[in-house]
Amino acid sequence: MMALMGLGLTGYSLFRLNKLLLQAILPNKQATVGYVAEQVYRHHRRKRRGPKIVALGGGTGLSVLLRGLKHYTDNITAIVTVADDGGSSGKLRRELGVLPPGDFRNCIAAMADDEALTTQLFQYRFRSGGLEGHSFGNLFITAMAAVTGSFEQALYESGGVLNIGGEIFPSTLQNVTLFAEVDEGTQTRKVKGESAIPEANLPIERVYLEPSSAPAFPPAIQAILNADLIVAGPGSLYTSIMPNLLIGEIVTAIRASSAPKIYICNVATQPGESDHYDLADHVQAIESHTDIIDIQQEDQHEQNFFTAQRTKKTLFNYVLANNNQTRPIPENMSHLKYVPFTHFESSEYQIIGADVIDEQFPWRHDATKLASAVMNWFKTLNN
Repeated sequence: MMALMGLGLTGYSLFRLNKLLLQAILPNKQATVGYVAEQVYRHHRRKRRGPKIVALGGGTGLSVLLRGLKHYTDNITAIVTVADDGGSSGKLRRELGVLPPGDFRNCIAAMADDEALTTQLFQYRFRSGGLEGHSFGNLFITAMAAVTGSFEQALYESGGVLNIGGEIFPSTLQNVTLFAEVDEGTQTRKVKGESAIPEANLPIERVYLEPSSAPAFPPAIQAILNADLIVAGPGSLYTSIMPNLLIGEIVTAIRASSAPKIYICNVATQPGESDHYDLADHVQAIESHTDIIDIQQEDQHEQNFFTAQRTKKTLFNYVLANNNQTRPIPENMSHLKYVPFTHFESSEYQIIGADVIDEQFPWRHDATKLASAVMNWFKTLNN
């Protein structure tokens, strides 16, 4: 009897506490479970009806964008580079033959419904023993690939377990390696591997994939063709953004899409990749590399869909850049410089300026500000 009374009192106390909290949060509304459930339902219904957005990239930049966009729509498709070869991802890739899971882990954590706990768990990194250096999320995805029989199925199942708001696809299932040609002054040197390219700390002339004919992941192509909006970036120009755009079928699908296409430029330059770059340099690097990809595609597919799309000159028709450079970058980060916000001469691009910096780390994007800038701009296109 005492146990039953205790349970009853505990239940009543929790009920009263819950009601008081709801009244504090919703002082002008009737604080009922039914009301809250209705608001949650309406919010998720709006998100389900949200625009179909494809976001291409890798590294931490893509996850920042996804963390903000998930509050606007559940129809997000992240297309992630598979060129990562450093750290835990590189080790798992070499030893187990899986696609590098690190960038996918970041995207899953960013898109998860319960991000706080999921991020903490997925980003947890073992500090000792045989698992030292590995993150839990990388091991989780790798194990899921072994259980389900494929990496793409592992991503699908992981997304279901963690209730992510959208889909995450690799740009290709091929085991590709990123190479760069860097300028040594008197000659050009070839650098092998995504992680080695910025470490070379030399001007990059071009990057390319081997094998160069890696096929795109078909669902990624379909997502691009069905998209209402296509976004590339933010992220490392040559090692996060470019690897996706070095896959011919990806570029062709982007050109074929009638959706608006926007490139999000980094807030700051990146040592070893974009030293001294301004906004125009970032865009020019993308265009010069995708022009080469178009030519390769024309060689392989002479009289079909691929060559027809070559008549479109630019890959992206909008560029989003940070226009708040008033906050000083700390002295201990003096190797980073704001990317100059300049309107370069081109009738093929529209430049959108917005304050998108993280106030605490002003060389990075703020997820909320960035997503708001993208979605506010996107709404103006449809008005």
